[in-house]
Amino acid sequence: MSSTRETMLDPFKTWKFLVLPTITIKPIDLLLFLLKTILAIFTVSSISLFLYFAFSSRPWWLSSPNCNNNPVRTFDHQKFITKNISGRANERTNLSHIQFGIGGSAKTWNQRLRYCELWWKPNVTRGFVWLDEKPPNDENLPPTSPQYKISQDTSRFKYTSSYGSRSAVRMARIAKESFELGLGNVRWFVMGDDDTVFFLENLITVLDKYDHNQMYYIGGNSESVEQDVIHSYNMAYGGGGFAISYPLAAELVKVLDGCIDRYASFYGSDQKVQGCMSEIGIPVTKELGFHQVDIRGNPYGLLAAHPLAPLVSLHHLDYVQPIFPGMTQIDSLKKLISAYEKDPSRALQHSFCYDLKRNWSVSVSWGYTLQLYPSLVTAKKLETAFLTFQSWRTWNNGPFKFNTRPISKDPCERPIMYFLDRVQRDSGYSTLTTYTRHVEESAKECDRPDYAPALAVKFFNVSSAKLNPAIWRMAPRRQCCEVINGRDVVDNLVQVKIRGCNRFESVTPP
Repeated sequence: MSSTRETMLDPFKTWKFLVLPTITIKPIDLLLFLLKTILAIFTVSSISLFLYFAFSSRPWWLSSPNCNNNPVRTFDHQKFITKNISGRANERTNLSHIQFGIGGSAKTWNQRLRYCELWWKPNVTRGFVWLDEKPPNDENLPPTSPQYKISQDTSRFKYTSSYGSRSAVRMARIAKESFELGLGNVRWFVMGDDDTVFFLENLITVLDKYDHNQMYYIGGNSESVEQDVIHSYNMAYGGGGFAISYPLAAELVKVLDGCIDRYASFYGSDQKVQGCMSEIGIPVTKELGFHQVDIRGNPYGLLAAHPLAPLVSLHHLDYVQPIFPGMTQIDSLKKLISAYEKDPSRALQHSFCYDLKRNWSVSVSWGYTLQLYPSLVTAKKLETAFLTFQSWRTWNNGPFKFNTRPISKDPCERPIMYFLDRVQRDSGYSTLTTYTRHVEESAKECDRPDYAPALAVKFFNVSSAKLNPAIWRMAPRRQCCEVINGRDVVDNLVQVKIRGCNRFESVTPP
C-alpha cells in the first residue's frame, strides 16, 4: 500500500531512472543549453538571409504583379497580359508605340496625300492609309507618304443611313484591321482621315499622360453644336483623330462587327465605333487639342483663341480659308509647322498682357498671330474667339462649343492684326518669333489721333523660353507676357516676352 502511494506521489521516478539512469541535469545548465541553441539558429538564419538578398536580383518581398516579366492587369473579371504591348514597361511613350490607321479613298488619295506628307515621317511613323481599292498610278506615289492597304470587303454588313455613305462601314473597321496586323510594341492605335494633319510631338505628349495598359478612348468633339446634337456629345470625332489604347482595341475587335450591324442607321464610322465603346463601357476622354474643324469660312478666330491644351490635330482644311492670308492652305500649314517644330508645346498657345505706359493690350497666339489693341481690354474679352467662321452644316453664326464675339465694323473698335513672319531659335532653350502687320486691301483704318501710335507699329518680336512638355501634366495655367520697350517704338518694332506667371500675378487692368 505504501509502495503504491509512493508511486502515485512520484510518477516520474521510474521514467527518470530509465531514461537518464546516471546523469543529473541542473536547471542552470539546461537554460544555458537552450540559449546557445537559439543563438546558433539565429546566426545561421541571418547569414542565410544576407546571402539570399545579396545575390538575388528580385527578392520575394519586392515582387508584385507589376514587376514581373509578364505583368497582369486586371480589368474587372478579365486579365490582360501586357507583355506584347510594349517591350519596356517603364519606357515613356514615343512615336514607335503608335500605330496609325488613316481612312482614305482611292479617288482622292492622290490629292489628299499632300496633307499626310506634312506630318508623316517615312520609316519612322508606323501605320497605313486604308483605301477601298488600288489608287491610280500607285507606282508613282511619293515615298514621303504612308503606304496603303486595301480594306476588306464589307458588303455583308448593314448600312441604312439615308444621308450617309457605305464607306463608313469600311472606315469603322480600320481599327479592327489595324489591330489584326499584329505589329509589335504598339501601345496606341490612332485613327484619322486622309486630310487630318497631326502634330506628332504634341500627340505623344497627350498620350504619355495616360496609362496605356488601361482602356482609354481619347479624342475631341465637334466645334459646331448642331453636329454634336445630330451625332453625339460622347463621341471622339474621327476627322480630328482619336486614340485607342491597346487593351481597349483588344476588346473592341471582339464586338466591332456586331456593332456595325446593330448601329446600321448611324451616319459615320466614328459614331459606330462610339456605339461599341458604349457597349464596352468606356467613355471618351476629351482632349481639347484634337480639332475636327467643323466650321466654314475663316478659321482665324478659332486658331487665334486656342484652348489651353497642346495642338494635336487639324481637319477639314479643304473646307476653310487658308489659315494665313495670301497663301495656299498647304503653304500656310508649312509656315505654321515651321514654328511648331521650334517649340511644339507652345504652338498656338495664347498669352496676353498690358502696356500700361501707353494703355495698350497685346494678345499673342504663338507661332500664328498677334493682336494689338490701343486700349485696355479685359482678359475675359481677350480670351474669347472672334466670330470669323460659321457652323458646319447650316453656315450659321453658331452655336458653338465655345464662346465667340463679333468683329466690329468700326475699324477703331477692331485690333490691329499681325501674322507670323519668321521664327528662329535664339539658343537651345529659347525662340524669337516676328509678326508683321497685315492690312486688308479694302480695309479702312481708324483715323482717330489716339490710334495713330499703334498704327505706327509694323512689327512685333516675341521672345520665349521653350515650353517644357511636362507642363501639360500639371494644373493648366496660361503663361504671362510683358512688353519690354514700354516707352518708345524703335524702328516701328515692339518687343514682347512670354514667360511663366509670377505668384499672385494676373492680367488685371488698373
